[in-house]
Amino acid sequence: MFQREMMRNIKLVLEYDGTNYHGWQTQPNLPTIQGAVEEALAQLTKTSIQIVGAGRTDTGVHAEGQVANFHTDLQIPIIAFQKGLNTFLPRDIVVSSVTEVDADFHSRFSATSRRYRYTILNRPYPSALLRHSTYLYSVPIDVALTDAICRSIVGKWDFSSFQKTGSDRLNPVCEIYEACCWKEDQHIYFEIEANSFLRGMVRAIVGTVLKCIRHVTGNMENVCDQFHSILEAKDRALAGPSVPAHGLSLIRVEYNDK
Repeated sequence: MFQREMMRNIKLVLEYDGTNYHGWQTQPNLPTIQGAVEEALAQLTKTSIQIVGAGRTDTGVHAEGQVANFHTDLQIPIIAFQKGLNTFLPRDIVVSSVTEVDADFHSRFSATSRRYRYTILNRPYPSALLRHSTYLYSVPIDVALTDAICRSIVGKWDFSSFQKTGSDRLNPVCEIYEACCWKEDQHIYFEIEANSFLRGMVRAIVGTVLKCIRHVTGNMENVCDQFHSILEAKDRALAGPSVPAHGLSLIRVEYNDK
């Protein structure tokens, strides 16, 4: 413990296109974000360094503000870490900032919240340029209705109905700090910030919102009630299908001045 406290603790903020990766976490014989960053660190430092990420993004999921940290006794300047890593990393992964932080900072356990954004291209035809970062949904979306559903889940809930089947997390309760939906031109954006997320939770929530607004008749209250009946059932089989991973991005991770 004393030795770890004497080492430098380096915090990275990462941006990446997850299209060509099997998620964040290192997997044998598969390309992952963690694996690529650790390989770049090995090339830069000539040592083996393991990093810890704030969020274990799934296959195909992107990030604008993923956070990771690692400990080292190397006296490489901070700016050299950033420039060096960006030299050795593939072009679809970028280190946007590097800082030295307190010894007890942990990118995952010190986080107070994470914010995800899901992007839908809401028009009849696809996009050649945005195919890896947006989900094409050709049915017109009632943004006021979707926003009302999103705002209704702010608070602390058991999200078992939106957890990926086979997940091993024992406590399915998460607290949503903010959830909203808005439209810009032909894009529909969902954003959700919470203290924690179950595996597949955001994509299942968005898919269920789309299911409710498409199939439930009646006013806004009826649609919100239907969504909450699924939430309260704690049954994944009742929720809608998960939307594709490529529309999802980890926007930022918040900390208490760490």
